[in-house]
Amino acid sequence: MSEPVHVAVLMGGWSNERPVSLMSGNGVADALESQGYKVSRVDMDRNVAQVLAGLRPDVVFNALHGVPGEDGSVQGMLDLMGIKYTHSGMVTSVIAIDKELTKQQLVPAGIPMPKGTIVESESLYTVDPLPRPYVLKPVNEGSSVGVAIVKADSNYGSPISREAEGPWQEFDTLLAEPFIKGRELTVAVLGGKPLCVTELKPKSGFYDFDAKYTDGLTEHVCPAEIPKDIEEYMMELAQRAHELLGCKGASRTDFRWDDELGRDGVFVLETNTQPGMTPLSLVPEQAKQMGISYEQLVDILVKEALA
Repeated sequence: MSEPVHVAVLMGGWSNERPVSLMSGNGVADALESQGYKVSRVDMDRNVAQVLAGLRPDVVFNALHGVPGEDGSVQGMLDLMGIKYTHSGMVTSVIAIDKELTKQQLVPAGIPMPKGTIVESESLYTVDPLPRPYVLKPVNEGSSVGVAIVKADSNYGSPISREAEGPWQEFDTLLAEPFIKGRELTVAVLGGKPLCVTELKPKSGFYDFDAKYTDGLTEHVCPAEIPKDIEEYMMELAQRAHELLGCKGASRTDFRWDDELGRDGVFVLETNTQPGMTPLSLVPEQAKQMGISYEQLVDILVKEALA
């Protein structure tokens, strides 16, 4: 009888998204154990290389979110150690977490993205970088961490006040983009194929970190109730972004759609190389819509990594 495949599920870490990563990781570990895999749960800390060297797993399931699990650091370490792992490799991770590098990769290939500009946070206290409304976001954080929408009537002040709470207090530089009114949609890609389109309808405000991970704050319409041609266009764009960035395993591409403009109103915001795997997460939900159970989903990701 052959030994079961040994999977180390890497989770936790020290990013803002630690609690979400622990939910993802434990969900994945439970699902793998239920299928007979040998599973080691690893809550990542600074001596993770030592821990993994001791465990000697066949493959690592990367359930980390944010830095350093999503920015190429962990991927580079695993490459050096010669350990196979799920999801995207080092170079893809470095590019995809950086919104400016992502644009440099995707826009020349014809992927429509909002025109952005990098600004020094300090400059915001004297002048707006773009006409309002505009969006400010960190250049390399995931999960809508630290996103602010600056409108004409926002309580940030005009120009933005130093005292106003926002990402400018946390980050030295930010990405400023025109605010695209309309609808928030997302497409997961698994094994190189797009699954379907989900529309996200936050009960209030926009789809920020809390709305993503708090049950009941966002309604998921899956599949999205949108025209067939827009659905097909978004799925095609998500698949092309996945390929152009060199993603592996599962990725998720987020969109804004100004439905008054038809196809011309579709914009890619970003591609996420480490999408959440919690019970509320969008990739498991889209997989389920396509007849793939959560257990089958994690099994597909592990088998692709081993191959």
